[in-house]
Amino acid sequence: MQDLNDMLFFAEVVDRGGFAAAGRALNLPKSRLSRRVAELEDRLGVRLLQRTTRKLSLTQAGEVYHRHCVAMREQAEAADEAVARVHDEPRGTVRIACPVTLAQTTIGPLLPRFLAEHPQVRVDMQVSNRVVDLVQEGVDVAIRVRANLDDSGTLVIKNLGPTHGALVASPQLLQRFGQPRDPEGLHHLPTVAMSAADGRASWHLHGPRDARFELQHHPVYTADDLLTLRFAVLQGTGMAVLPDYLCAEELRRGELALVLPGWEPPEAKVLAVFPSRRGMVPAVRRFLDFLGENVVGERIVAARPATAR
Repeated sequence: MQDLNDMLFFAEVVDRGGFAAAGRALNLPKSRLSRRVAELEDRLGVRLLQRTTRKLSLTQAGEVYHRHCVAMREQAEAADEAVARVHDEPRGTVRIACPVTLAQTTIGPLLPRFLAEHPQVRVDMQVSNRVVDLVQEGVDVAIRVRANLDDSGTLVIKNLGPTHGALVASPQLLQRFGQPRDPEGLHHLPTVAMSAADGRASWHLHGPRDARFELQHHPVYTADDLLTLRFAVLQGTGMAVLPDYLCAEELRRGELALVLPGWEPPEAKVLAVFPSRRGMVPAVRRFLDFLGENVVGERIVAARPATAR
């Protein structure tokens, strides 16, 4: 019967570049590893490694076999983790960083349910729009909204789904300044925005047939909170880009209107970022699973009441 340990030994020898390094990692004699890999080759009837005095290299058959060995090793590790999740009751403190609007509309309403399901867990959440340094500040998970996935450095990313925005204004504002007919007409309307470096801001918009337009503007009002900006938009202070979930009802009731139908900001993603999967405590792992089960973008999957186990 096949000894699956041989597959693990072979993967370690290849990944660590030799028998000596693999032996140190596995706490096994180099000679034993060499013998086991040779016996594996005999059983398979093919040569997996080309051995020279200086290095090892994979044969074509060895490359194929190595991929399967690595997959087997990863599945074995996943099985251990799955058992640990069942065995280890989540406990301790989960430190979270979350933007203000997401905390008020999505993550905040979910946390009581998470705490009710895991009574030995505590949550410490920083509600702020600044970008935290997870490692330096001891944060376990940060929730972020990004247009792409390439700006999180070495952090591990869990994609929670898409979020969409809309360029909106009050009907009164559009009556005063006129409804733009094309993107250039947007320059005639006042704006409100989250931030404006040196008094300037820019919005990227996508239009019909993959058209693109960048609106450079000088907001009359800035605030680092979208709910605060929505008040200004409703009062006719200026147009703004808002998440669709923050303005869908107002659009339906006619309290807000799309400024330039067919043109909208590019889709963004809601992300949970964290330093590493290795050594992750059960409470943090369960919180990440909980987000994946209950959040799609900036929406809650199911608004079930919190019930203690």
